[in-house]
Amino acid sequence: MASTTSGDALPSGGRIFTSFPDIFFIPEFVFGGLVWILVASAKVDPANPLGWVMFVSIFCFVMTTVWFFIFLCGGNQSSIWPALDAGYHFVAVVFFLSASVDLAYITLMIGQSYNRLPFDELLKIYRLYISAVVFAFVATLLYFIHAILSAIRWKYF
Repeated sequence: MASTTSGDALPSGGRIFTSFPDIFFIPEFVFGGLVWILVASAKVDPANPLGWVMFVSIFCFVMTTVWFFIFLCGGNQSSIWPALDAGYHFVAVVFFLSASVDLAYITLMIGQSYNRLPFDELLKIYRLYISAVVFAFVATLLYFIHAILSAIRWKYF
């Protein structure tokens, strides 16, 4: 095993596309971005819980982008980076799990009101939110897998 003082604790450059858990960056972009797009494309009502969902999806998208470019450029070679990587992904898991549950609850409430008020626009929003819920839980799973693998990597470096 490489030690953290050797300067090769984490992959950088093109090696991040072939190493675990760094290969999860791309699916995290895709599914996190889809949650952001789907929630933003519908009417955000009620604003408070969906505001949290928007914050989490945008925050994680931007931070994952920054994280990805740090890894790509090789700025992740000091001994603190394995811990920071595991920590960031655990925070992202907690954030995305809370946002996913909020979004699922709001989607359930919209679905129950759809039974009473059959509007086509409400059905469109309901379907968008169902898709967003699925993608939010997939993004949560991806961040969770990345966090676990990052913690394992941190333990061995």
